[in-house]
Parts: sequence; C-alpha cells; structure tokens
Amino acid sequence: MAKLMHCEGYPYAFDPKACQSCSGKCCVGESGYIWVTQEEISAIAEKLSLTKEAFINDYLLKIRYRFTIKEIMYEGGYGCVFFDMEKKMCRIYDVRPSQCRTFPFWEYFKENIDEVVAECPGIIRL
Repeated sequence: MAKLMHCEGYPYAFDPKACQSCSGKCCVGESGYIWVTQEEISAIAEKLSLTKEAFINDYLLKIRYRFTIKEIMYEGGYGCVFFDMEKKMCRIYDVRPSQCRTFPFWEYFKENIDEVVAECPGIIRL
C-alpha cells in the first residue's frame, strides 16, 4: 500500500494510488500555464529525440521571458499537449515539469482546498 504524501503547511494529504484510476484530471480542464525551465526543456527534448530548438518550436509558447507547454482542445476544455487522450496519461511522465511533479501541493491550494478536492480524487483532508 502506497503511503500518503504530506507537505508541511498544507491542510491535506495526497494518496498517489488515486492516479491509477483518475484519468488525468490534473492534466485537463481550464486553460492555464505549464511553466518549464531550461533544464526541463532539455530533458523533455531528449526524451522525444528532438533538438532543443525543435522542441521549443513544436511544443512550447513563449510568454514574456518564460516558456509554457502548449495546450490542445479536450472535452470542452483544454489539455496538456503531452496528455495521451486514449490512455488518459502523461506521455512524458518520467521527465514532466516540476509544476506537474509538485501537484497537488501548490501554494494556491492552501487557501483553495475545495478546488483541489474537486480536481483530484487523491486528496485526503486532514
């Protein structure tokens, strides 16, 4: 049995087993930014066997001085371009950006717990 994940200062825990049956709810929904660092860009490009430049051109948008992963239309909303719609999972999971790896422990959710509970079936209120 997987252990619950905790993060200091958050009024909930996370059960990672929920990801197996969730269908990627954290990867789809409202439009938003999925920020990536230069190191993450390099890692994802390597995984996809692309040059860094080709990866940036094909999969990222530049917003001022930062890059965000492009979105695609998905069931009346949006999804990350790396969300596999058939398998309902991330195609770059092992090199996904830090923003994705730290979900659901985002600062915003400390004060908006009802939103993360609605989005993520793995949330356990403390």
